[in-house]
Amino acid sequence: MRVLLIGEYSNVHWTLAEGLRQLGHEVCVVSDGDNWKNYHRDITLKRRSNGKWDSITYMLSIARNLRRMKGFDVVQIINPMFFELKAERMRPFYDYLRRHNGKMFLCAFGMDYFWVHTCRTTDTFRYSDFNFGNRLRTDDIALREVEDWIGTAKELLNKYIADNCDGIVTGLYEYDACYRPHYPDKTEFIPFPINTDSVVRTAPAVTDKVNFFIGIQKVRGKYKGTDVMLRALERVAERHRDTCAVVKAESVPYPVYCHMMDNSHVLLDQLYSYTPAMNGLLAMAKGLVLVGGGEEENYRILNETELRPIVNVIPDESDVEEKLEHLAAHPEIIGQLSADSRLYIERHHDYRKVAQRYVDFWNRR
Repeated sequence: MRVLLIGEYSNVHWTLAEGLRQLGHEVCVVSDGDNWKNYHRDITLKRRSNGKWDSITYMLSIARNLRRMKGFDVVQIINPMFFELKAERMRPFYDYLRRHNGKMFLCAFGMDYFWVHTCRTTDTFRYSDFNFGNRLRTDDIALREVEDWIGTAKELLNKYIADNCDGIVTGLYEYDACYRPHYPDKTEFIPFPINTDSVVRTAPAVTDKVNFFIGIQKVRGKYKGTDVMLRALERVAERHRDTCAVVKAESVPYPVYCHMMDNSHVLLDQLYSYTPAMNGLLAMAKGLVLVGGGEEENYRILNETELRPIVNVIPDESDVEEKLEHLAAHPEIIGQLSADSRLYIERHHDYRKVAQRYVDFWNRR
């Protein structure tokens, strides 16, 4: 099978490509490397800025490479906005790919119309990036995403592609809950892939101090709940000065980030999520204990009835502090949680197993 994967979120497509190649398929990945993360890809399409010259250069680069995006059995796009263009200019490129290839698939892996709409207009989620119960979030980033996706050309594009494509792959429980009510016959949940060969268990045994690791992005930290988690963590660390250390990665290059993670025991990530995304899954594969989204909905969609390696927290500072306090006061439980985390990844996210699930879904459609 010849497969074209367009776009990148946190190395999902490149890792999927690695799994597909292990199964004997021919794969081409087109992306910008997910911006500063600079992940691997086969064809680079990178827009340097929104300036006039860089915009023209980017459009020419797409045009030059379109001939290399023909004749594939399967084309999968990471998001309705799979190129760095305005939504009004995206449909002709989607239609071109549709005409010159076999089956077309849309990924529901991140921000899009159905995610924003579901979070804000239904009671599907107890909490999310856009709601706390029946109270809607009003911080700047949340409102910008609403303005970007609701009642706009992006909404129209998202609906058009979802209606037109052969299938929709959802990577998390949350995204599945957004798409399945609208497209029950073409939606398939498939977990994110992790390369369990190259990502090995690196978390050290707890001997002296428990190292709590938290990544801080200045722009999106508050939106993802990092501010709440950090405040709770710092109070716990203050009470356990001799046995706890806080490791903060503040907008560091990705290789540095991974190295800092390798020497940690616990990762704090995604306060408002029900499920671990790629950053959390990578940490779990390395044997870190994840403090973040681990609601029962996550385990149910995976059909996991035994393992509960994720320290689940809700969007409440006192709950976060209580869960961190328990880890700090009982470091002896970290070893088993670490082993369970790695087993969880091998059971549900091994890149070859995940790749085969994609192939099976593509063939069924």
